[in-house]
Parts: sequence; structure tokens; C-alpha cells
Amino acid sequence: MTTTADRNGTVDAGKKVLEQESAAIRQIAGNLDESFADAVDLLVACTGKIVISGMGKSGIVGQKIAATLSSTGSMAIFLHPAEAAHGDLGIVARNDVVICLSKSGMTEELNFILPALRELGVPVIAFVGNRRSCLAQNAHVILDISVEQEACPYDLAPTTSTTAMLAMGDALAMCLMQKKNFTHREFAFTHPKGSLGKQLNMRVADIMSKGDAIPVVSEEAPVTDLILEMTSKRFGVSAVVDRKGRLRGIFTDGDLRRLVQKGGDFLKLRAGEVMTENPKTVTSDILAKRCLEILESFRITQLIVCDHEQRPSGLIHIHDLITLGL
Repeated sequence: MTTTADRNGTVDAGKKVLEQESAAIRQIAGNLDESFADAVDLLVACTGKIVISGMGKSGIVGQKIAATLSSTGSMAIFLHPAEAAHGDLGIVARNDVVICLSKSGMTEELNFILPALRELGVPVIAFVGNRRSCLAQNAHVILDISVEQEACPYDLAPTTSTTAMLAMGDALAMCLMQKKNFTHREFAFTHPKGSLGKQLNMRVADIMSKGDAIPVVSEEAPVTDLILEMTSKRFGVSAVVDRKGRLRGIFTDGDLRRLVQKGGDFLKLRAGEVMTENPKTVTSDILAKRCLEILESFRITQLIVCDHEQRPSGLIHIHDLITLGL
């Protein structure tokens, strides 16, 4: 059973690792020079794709950097250096830029493909911690990711060095976003299932109920038909239309409760006599996020969706929008 002292020691050890990794990022930030601007310019001018390569933990970081670049407006892929030496190098074209990741700069599998990249005339950006290494000597641009030591107590497991690589990759990606004027709308396009994508791309037409699911009655229909239509479609509301199918009003379960409270033989009335006129409506082309704002601002739970001739074409409920995470 661990003692309080043991638990406190564990917390302190965790803090030490985080402080070491924070210090590593501060160190590479302090070392950043004109080479970083050269790297950004090289990537902005790239008319092909950005190819990221690295072995082991550096390769895993490379995959994340490639994913970040791809989602922020720069075409990027990851190339495993060992597989590259056995045919996959064919994915590299002359108009590409290659980013190689290696703390030591002496990774055999990575350095083995450098002559082929030189033959292709492909510029190489090196994330490297040793400027005298083979990788550094063969790179067009060197980005220094050297760290004083790994967070590993034996200075062996890649920890602070991979954190430095990852942070450098993020810095490149964010600067590229700005240089390319990559907007939040473009970001939403590459993240259609994310919350931002839904907010900026999803429209009412994508999620509204339509067709026979819409509760609709004529204004001449008896109240009994109106109540049956509203309850059978389970939306707690029914649209009321004129003879040409244009929306005249709505009737809600709240309206029904108020009729019951007032008393009287309201079942003899027509739908047009009990409906609420001029209800709030939306068109199918507005953003779902905007629709939610309308519902919340008027404190209502559903909206009739109308076409440009004011005929009901759909119905949207606030639960549909909340379920989507908007």
C-alpha cells in the first residue's frame, strides 16, 4: 500500500518531467533563427506535397505532423524510411519537399535515402539535434531541435526530444496556415464531423424532418383532426395551412393545454380558429447553428421550415440540434 509520501513523490516526479519538457520547448524557441523562415518559405512555395519521414518515435511524431499539416491546408503524407528504401520512395516527386526527423541525425534508414532525394533534386528540411550529423550535412534547411537531456532517468527513452520535434512541427504548420490565409471555414471543410465543421457547414436541410413526417392540417380541419395530427407525429406541434398549402399558423401542445384550461366546447372549432398566427419560421438553407440560436432566443423548441412561397417543407426540433453537439 502506497503511503502519502510515496504519492507525493510520484506527483513531484511527474511535475519534473513536465518541467523538463517545457524547458526543452523554451530552448528550441530560443535557438530559432532565420532557418525557420527559410523552411516556411520553402513549404509555401512547394507545388507538390510535403513528405515527412522518420524512424521509431520520431516517425510517430512525423505522422502527427503530417496529419496536422493536412488538416490545416498543406498536402502532407508520412513516408516510412525503411519502406522508402524498398520501393516506397516512388511516391516522392521532384516538386515535393521532404522533412526528415532524427534527434541524432545518424538514423541509418533515413540517411540511406538521402542520396536518392538529392538525385531527384528534392529539398530536405531536417529536424535534427546534431548539426554535424549526416542528415544535417545533406539538408537544405536545418531546424535545431537539440535538447540538453531526455526526461527519461537514464537519458535514453525519446521524451523531451520528441516533444521538441512535435512543437517545431506545430510551429511550422501554424505559420503555414497564416501564410496561406487558411481560414476557419476551410478548417471546417477538412473536419466535417467535428463540432466546428457542423457549425460552419451543416444546414437545416441536412437534418430537418420532411415529407409525411411533417404534421400539417388545413385551416378548415376540425380541432379533433388537428390534435390527432399533432400527437401522431410526436413533435408537439402542427402546421396549419390554407387551401394553397401556405403556412397560416401553428398549433402546439401548449395551445392545447390552454384550451383545456379555458374550458368550453373547443372541439367544435376549426384549426384556423385555435392556431397561433404568424409563427417564427426558417428556410432550409440557413445554417443549423443559426437555427439553434433562433430557437434559444425565442425560447421555443421547434420551427416550421418553409420554402420561398411559405409552404411547409420541413420541421426541425431543438433536440435534433443539441444531439449533433451544436
